[in-house]
Amino acid sequence: MNAQIRRPLSLDGLRAFEAVARRLSFSAAAEELFLTQSAVSRQIKSLEEELGASLFNRGTRRVELTAAGIALQQAVVPSLERIDRTVRQLRVQRGREHVNVSTFPSFATLWLMPRLTRFQQLHPDIDIRLSATEKLIDLDDPEVDLCLRYDFQRNVPAHAELMFGETLSPMASPWLLEQSRSGRAPALAEPGDLAAHALLEEDDHRPSAAFMSWRRWLKLHGQAQLEPRRWIYLNYTHQQVQGAVAGQGVALARVAMVHDLLERGELVEPFGPAGRIPGETCYWLILLPQARMRPALRAFADWVRDEAARTRAAIDEPPPARPLDAPRASD
Repeated sequence: MNAQIRRPLSLDGLRAFEAVARRLSFSAAAEELFLTQSAVSRQIKSLEEELGASLFNRGTRRVELTAAGIALQQAVVPSLERIDRTVRQLRVQRGREHVNVSTFPSFATLWLMPRLTRFQQLHPDIDIRLSATEKLIDLDDPEVDLCLRYDFQRNVPAHAELMFGETLSPMASPWLLEQSRSGRAPALAEPGDLAAHALLEEDDHRPSAAFMSWRRWLKLHGQAQLEPRRWIYLNYTHQQVQGAVAGQGVALARVAMVHDLLERGELVEPFGPAGRIPGETCYWLILLPQARMRPALRAFADWVRDEAARTRAAIDEPPPARPLDAPRASD
């Protein structure tokens, strides 16, 4: 291969390019980088000579990316972000222990965050870096140690540990139930009464959504044709729960994620245990294969297992049938 093609580009030139491409201004980029405008211009010119392509169309009042500039921006931005994250992590690692955790927003909001205080009390010297996203991460992501997922068993790796299964039940605020019992709101004593209430539904197009839908619940309870007073569609599970707590309607909630709200009386099950139905998906703890099993990660994984056991006990679910593969910190 031609040596000119293989020669690496200057990182300084790439950073100057990224700043100009983002700000579409040489002067603004220079101010951000603490350089002179002429220095930034020289770096961009040198980069263009290295590439043999023009990266910007320079007008008298505006700067625009060329097709080559757009292509380079798409490659450079995520690469520089990853480098910067890694550098930050390396600097922090010289001090405190930490664990990088990935999960989805509703699980972080409803299950993980309310419990983290207990972990912090047990391990005040361990920092948790939590990334909550709907996007499934790659299981070889070097920036993640452990992920907490919600999925069908067929979709998780063989070493995934079952935390608990899925159970769904109608949930409402105690205020709404009291209003119904006193006659100040429509009755809410049997499934057919839902026709007079608003139903909070998750607007989700993933395969698992069919098993969590109100339509499935209504069909299983002999109300396949029921139409509620109105539907309220929401993006996330935690929004459904917040809506139910606020008395905006009845949510078909995940019992494992709201059992503490039930215990505190912030939510009630209008139809009791008879209203519960099983789901097809489960919650999983997955230690990423490339993660170094250091004491901080062992401690956090053990704590998650203990909290999962508490949740199973609270919702009357038996322990996982298959053994947990990962050793505990005491092993």
